[in-house]
Parts: sequence; structure tokens; C-alpha cells
Amino acid sequence: MSQPKTLFDKIWDAHIIRKKEGFPDVLFIDRHFIHEVTSPQAFDGLRKRGIPVFNPKRITATADHNVPTKDQHLPIREALSRHQVETLRKNCAEFGIELYDLGHPYQGIVHIIGPELGFTLPGMTIVCGDSHTSTHGAFGNIAFGIGTSEVEQVLATQSILQHRPKTMRIEINGSLAKGVVAKDIILYIISKISASGATGFFVEYAGSAIESLSMEARMTICNMSIEMGARGGLIAPDETTFNYIRGRKFAPQGEAFEKQVEAWRKLHTDEGAVYDKVLTYNATDIGPMITYGTNPGMGMRVTDHIPTVAELKEISEKTSFEKSLEYMGLEAGSSLLGKPVDYVFIGSCTNARIEDLRLVASVVKGKKKASEVEVWVVPGSKQVEEQAREEGLDKIFEEAGFELRGPGCSACLGMNEDKIPAGKYCISTSNRNFEGRQGPKSRTFLASPLSAAAAAITGKITDVRTLIDN
Repeated sequence: MSQPKTLFDKIWDAHIIRKKEGFPDVLFIDRHFIHEVTSPQAFDGLRKRGIPVFNPKRITATADHNVPTKDQHLPIREALSRHQVETLRKNCAEFGIELYDLGHPYQGIVHIIGPELGFTLPGMTIVCGDSHTSTHGAFGNIAFGIGTSEVEQVLATQSILQHRPKTMRIEINGSLAKGVVAKDIILYIISKISASGATGFFVEYAGSAIESLSMEARMTICNMSIEMGARGGLIAPDETTFNYIRGRKFAPQGEAFEKQVEAWRKLHTDEGAVYDKVLTYNATDIGPMITYGTNPGMGMRVTDHIPTVAELKEISEKTSFEKSLEYMGLEAGSSLLGKPVDYVFIGSCTNARIEDLRLVASVVKGKKKASEVEVWVVPGSKQVEEQAREEGLDKIFEEAGFELRGPGCSACLGMNEDKIPAGKYCISTSNRNFEGRQGPKSRTFLASPLSAAAAAITGKITDVRTLIDN
């Protein structure tokens, strides 16, 4: 009888082309996503060596990181952004890769368009020159970010050299309380294990609380696996997964789809399979979360106080902790409730799907934003934008004084025109709160779409449960 395997090991083993003791495995890659920032040097490398792209049909290209979110029909004003997008166009045309460019109905953030178009399927290996490729793992696949030299490697060979990571299982059981959503779950986990607590691991999320989540919520969880140092995260596919994929543009259709589902049902961890590490949490312990520092591990329930030096888990953290609070202009031991904010950013590959926008609309419908706060709602793709308009969410946002923009990575990383000014506070649904991440000297609080909506209405950090009807 064969040895029980984890879901991760099943997928990894099925994709090994060559294995040799003491060397990384040669792993076949099913789908390669590319964008304008990490691909130019890779294409240049192919050009210099006279090598074609091995399989253009397995590559999906879009413009997202550097694109403006206003006036997308006009030429890009920022010179570097314009150059990068134009370079992507030339490279895709030269190497025969289909590009979802600005103005295309499928354009959007790379990790949002893959699932919504049906490119992202269970059991796959997926890579992209972007750390948040782990998002796709929500479908029960191995998805991870790669560097530019590896992008070139995959373009040239449709395979990659990789050392097998260790495996971790994180189980969340029980029911989530009112006002608590997927973003709160993952911020809670990271606050418990730190921004480096899963380094060297690939994480499988499981338990009743995870199984109860929609696919879009599962994508939020897997998206931020990288923020605790993990190589990636995945969730076993189930009926929720299959129902989401059914009928998607590039997914298998009809009888072929049903046949695939039969195979996908086997994608689960076997009884008795062993992980290198197992962590268990109770969903009832999780409240609406917010970060207070400059890495995603510096998080707490919004009703808690910022830790004091004496409360730090490791005294070695003291210097970075104090530096973070100085940067953020905050005091150890204080509460964040009532702290005024200047900007609210609702977007990014973490929280810019239609369900995220619906959550925001559910809080702000019939209300107005605080006068001193600027609010940007940036959908993750053209399809999300169109759906938001069809559902009338644009009207809700407009009446509340929010600005609904075109799709793109936007203020998540400040590589485009959407930057938070120096010294200003932004409550953001994105994934990183590093120093200067949203613009030089900008200050970021990470939170869920619900908490961001509450801050937009009140003008300050607020426990969203005070605004939600029972």
C-alpha cells in the first residue's frame, strides 16, 4: 500500500520532470502569468540567446502594476510606466503571446484575471514574477512567485528548478463572528506566527472555517501566505471550487469539465499523511483585525491595544518594533480606535474582487464618507468593474463620495500614479504595510474591506461591528 500523501506532495510529485539527490527538482509548469514589471529582462535574455518561447499558449499576459487607474483610454503619462507597458506589448507581439492590455475586456490584476477567466484550475503548477502568485493556491494547486531569471527559465523551457519546501497545515475551526471576514483570518494567523513564521514552508489551510468560505474569500487567505514567509498556500478543492470554475471562459466545458471534476475530487490530503508542522486556531478568537506597524505580522484585533515592549514575544524584536512605531507615529500600549485616517484604499490582488466591493457597499449604502477622507475603490479587473456597474455598486460608491477607478494594482505598491502622500494615514485592503510601500513616507494600516468601509464613513479607525445591523 502506498504511503499517505499531503495535497501538496501529490501535486508536486505529479509535476516532477527530473529528480536527483542533492539537486533541485525540475518541475513542469502548467500556467505562467506575466506582467510588465518582471518580464522585460527575461524576454531580453531569450532574444540574446536566440531562444523562442517554449509554449506561448501556456502564458497569460496582462498590464497591471504600473497602469494608471484614471483615464485609461489616454496614453500613460508617467514615462517609466509607459515604457514598461509598451515593452510588454512589443515582447508579447514578438513572441506570440496574447496580451490583455489596457482597454481589453479581460485586463486586470494578474492574480484576479486568472481565476475569473478559468485559467486557474485545481492540480496545476502556476508561477508568475510576483510574490502574490500564492493567490491561485485557493483552487488546490501549487502557485508561487518567481524572480526574473526564473521567468526567463519558464519562458524558455516551461519548467523550473525548485527545491521542495516543507509542509505546514493551518487549521481554523468554528464559526466566524459578525463583521469578521477572510482578511481578518489571515491577518490573525500572521499576527500569531509573525511575518517570518512560515519561512521555508508551503501551507495548506483547512478546517471548518476555511471550508465555509467562498472562493473569493479563499483567494484572500492564500494571497497573504507570502506575508508570513511561506513559499505559498493552498486549499483542497471541493464543490465550492468546482461551482466557481464551471462555465468560466477558458475552463473545460460540458462533458470535459465533468470528467476533470472526477479527477479533481482526488486532490486532497490522505488520511494519515504527515506535515512538517501543524497549527490549529479557533475561529471564535478572531475579531476584525488591523495592523499597527510596518510588516503584516504587526497586527491585532481592532479593539486591542498596541503591544508594549514588555509584551513582545521576542525581546530581539524591540529595535524594529520601536522603529516601526516611530515611523507610524504611534505609541506602544495605545488603542487605535478613533485614530483619524486621511485615505481609504479598497483594492489590490488581496481584496478587489466583486465580493469585496459588495462588502464595502453593504456598509456604505445610504451613507456619506467623512469629509476629510479621500476614498479610492479600484476594482481588480475590467470584469469586476463591469459587474460592479451592472449591480449598481458604482452608484452606491458615488453617492457616498467614493471614487471608483479603472482596474490595476494602484495604491497597493505605489509604482504608478496612485500614491499616498508623505505622513498621511491610509487604511488599506492591500497586503503589505512596509515603509513607503504606498508612497514615500506614507503610513498604512491593513484591514478588511468591511473595516476600510467603516473608516471611510467615520473618518477614523472604527470597529465595523458598531455599524453593522445584527
